[in-house]
Amino acid sequence: MSTTFKYRLRSPLGGLAADLTAEHRAPGTDAGKGFRLQIYRNVWLAPPRGINWRDAAWLSFGLSVHSSDLSAAHPDGLLIEVAALTFPLAHFRSEVAALAMDGWVRKEFDLPDRNLLVVYDSGSDGYRFQWGANSAPFSEEF
Repeated sequence: MSTTFKYRLRSPLGGLAADLTAEHRAPGTDAGKGFRLQIYRNVWLAPPRGINWRDAAWLSFGLSVHSSDLSAAHPDGLLIEVAALTFPLAHFRSEVAALAMDGWVRKEFDLPDRNLLVVYDSGSDGYRFQWGANSAPFSEEF
């Protein structure tokens, strides 16, 4: 059964928002239907059809921070199928997809907070994202 997590951050700029609707099941129960990404060992993500590549990458990251816990708890495998990622364009950045996925996973599986967050910052772009113990995802620096 699908459940929806509503991510919200209010700020002087209006804020950031995204709704993530997803469900989980064993990977073999869908018998090869649709596209999926392997996130970690036996943890898979089926992103919604027509999703922007940046949003898919950030969804993947949001799931990856919990993947070792999920893999251990589901040794036969786990597929997270995202039915929808919706957001008002004025209140969205692709990074918010990771925060919505993180919130959905923590709520659905009662997992600990991994300190993924965003705060309003009156600096250059208005928001500062923090990725917990993870270095800056998708950094192009070598």
